[in-house]
Amino acid sequence: MSETNVLDVSSYDWNSVLETVKTTGAVFAIDAAIAIVIFIVGKIIARVISNGIRKLMRSQEVDKILESFVCNLAYWALMTFVIIAAINQLGVETTSLIAIMGAAGLAVGLALQGSLSNFAAGVLIVMFRPYKVGDFVEAAGISGVVVQVQILTTVLRTGDNKQIVVPNGQIMDSIITNYSANDTRRVDMVVGVSYDDNIDKVRATIKSLVDADSRILKDPECLIAVSELADSSVNFTVRPWVKTANYWAVMFELTEAIKKRFDQEGISFPFPQQDVHLYEQKS
Repeated sequence: MSETNVLDVSSYDWNSVLETVKTTGAVFAIDAAIAIVIFIVGKIIARVISNGIRKLMRSQEVDKILESFVCNLAYWALMTFVIIAAINQLGVETTSLIAIMGAAGLAVGLALQGSLSNFAAGVLIVMFRPYKVGDFVEAAGISGVVVQVQILTTVLRTGDNKQIVVPNGQIMDSIITNYSANDTRRVDMVVGVSYDDNIDKVRATIKSLVDADSRILKDPECLIAVSELADSSVNFTVRPWVKTANYWAVMFELTEAIKKRFDQEGISFPFPQQDVHLYEQKS
């Protein structure tokens, strides 16, 4: 019969074991307490710095979208360092953790490359403000009123009341035309009359209509000039200046008023004409 090995616990120095446990527990408790203090104090500091940035940006009247983004980014960047410092205080090796976070960030960045491009473009739009909510713009091949400017997209409402969401990256890569940026705009019109009409009478008739419209600005002065001797008509260029809000109304109503007044004055709008000459061929 084989001899059974029995663990002899009486040989252990239990006082030494208890002392080691107490020492280790005390050290861990102290490290845990310091880690908690680091986390709490760091969180307070991160919040104070974030609020300071917010107050500074508000004093500079920075857009609220950019303000919120920058403050949140600053806060969570600081909190990342605070959390790493607290974990390091507990004795956890953070070098590998930072490497894993870096690799994960790179993978996420590659997966969201298009979204990050739109995000960066959104930040640029908020910073440089090529347009704002309520402006009528043309960008990325789309024309409409800006309804909302978001970090990733811009929402436009077209003239026929369709809502179109355009990625900010496409907008920043295109030419942006803001029709609402300035207080005044010039209406460009071309009016063609017959070669038989008196051009002085035509100019005076158009001028009387322009002078009678209170929406048309006196300064700059409206240009009324013969611009082309076309194939079938003498073309007048008419360029009145108006408030931006009155642009379409003036263009449509002045066009109608010119047609009605020309009919009253006997001024004709020529149709395209072509002379056809027939020759008899002798056999």
